[in-house]
Amino acid sequence: MISARENEILTRVGADTPMGKMMRRYWLPVCTSEQLPKPDSDPLRVRLLGERFVAFRDTSGRPGMLEEYCMHRRASLALGRVEENGIRCLYHGWKFGVDGSIQETPNHCDDRFRQRLRAPAFPVREAGGMVWAYIGPADREPPFQKYEFFEGPGENRLVFRINTPANYLQLYEGGTDSSHVGILHCNMANPEWKTRPDNAPALNDYLSVALANGDNAPDMEIENTEYGFHYAAKREGPRSEDGRETSSVRVTAVILPTCRIIPLTQYQFFVFEVPQDDTRTSTYIVAHGPKPFDRDKMKVVLGLNNERLWNEKDCEYRATEENLFGQDRSNMDVAWSGLSGLVPEDASIGVSMGPIVERHKEMLVAGDAAVVRLRERLLDSLRRHEAGQDPLGLTIADYSKVRSLADTNVPDGERWQSLLPHNLGPSEEKRVLAPV
Repeated sequence: MISARENEILTRVGADTPMGKMMRRYWLPVCTSEQLPKPDSDPLRVRLLGERFVAFRDTSGRPGMLEEYCMHRRASLALGRVEENGIRCLYHGWKFGVDGSIQETPNHCDDRFRQRLRAPAFPVREAGGMVWAYIGPADREPPFQKYEFFEGPGENRLVFRINTPANYLQLYEGGTDSSHVGILHCNMANPEWKTRPDNAPALNDYLSVALANGDNAPDMEIENTEYGFHYAAKREGPRSEDGRETSSVRVTAVILPTCRIIPLTQYQFFVFEVPQDDTRTSTYIVAHGPKPFDRDKMKVVLGLNNERLWNEKDCEYRATEENLFGQDRSNMDVAWSGLSGLVPEDASIGVSMGPIVERHKEMLVAGDAAVVRLRERLLDSLRRHEAGQDPLGLTIADYSKVRSLADTNVPDGERWQSLLPHNLGPSEEKRVLAPV
């Protein structure tokens, strides 16, 4: 259990907060590439860590991100015209490039003025179907970090954005909690749901999210890494061919400050929980695998095919108390939760907790060990930053070989870590939580 004060520190992300300052040291996703679909397409309002920006793609195809409010008279550039390699404020026609250069000031004809000043602009990169930005101190910009999903053909990757009205941490915690998978997602993931074979998920389906084992109380083994931690959820496995006992092991990598990798049998989900502000989060889900995906089929798996709750245009998740968080109780004999798909189940649970969870009122059990470790590692990273050191994982430029591991039978006595040799060793003394 954490204190109410620690909960405040973990959940508040504004510019003057400890967590907000720490998160600003990283490159973070700010939108999908599809949200800036072509040169001179409409500008996009961006909310990130309690601040407001505008993203746009100029005539040359370059993405850029500026403060939302024009440096002249503070009108919103989200209303602006994107044209001739810049974005133009509607109020007085001032035009800015992606680098913040002042290209035109129609009501002030002084070239020296334009050359002397720049609009607040931020470093931007585009990779992996997303646009990333760095909004921290200019003299402390870290390496841009590479992930596995940056590689391979574009058709082997799908990117979705879901804007959810809840604090980032309750969504991030849900993604590091293996014990909920076979319960909340049981009709898609638990092969023993109601012991009904017609509900058993098919492991050989490329889009399957099924567990290999119906045990909902796995033992947890957790190891710190330089970027956060990874952990194994261990369930009883079958005997090996030579008669040895095994554990069915599912390993999840957690990369601070916002990412985790969800292991599936034939592909992986990379999920980023990026705070818009204290009570709103942009979740970016990237499905990446060895062969092309069908976007419509993946939308069904994720539960993003219900436009009453979410659509591709604005990406807003519309779960409220008034619509029972999207639940259809008449469908609970088919969808155990009454929520169809992974995103409605996870997001609606997160929203149902309220904007920010009162964690000091929780009653935790052994199955919550990875959630506890996430909180500890975020606080570890924050303390390092406050002490003048780099936050965890900040200087690691390449995460392309960091992976999670779908359910795999490991003979007792053998280390699951040996199956993930590139997941980086712990930067401090190894901490393993013994099964309880």
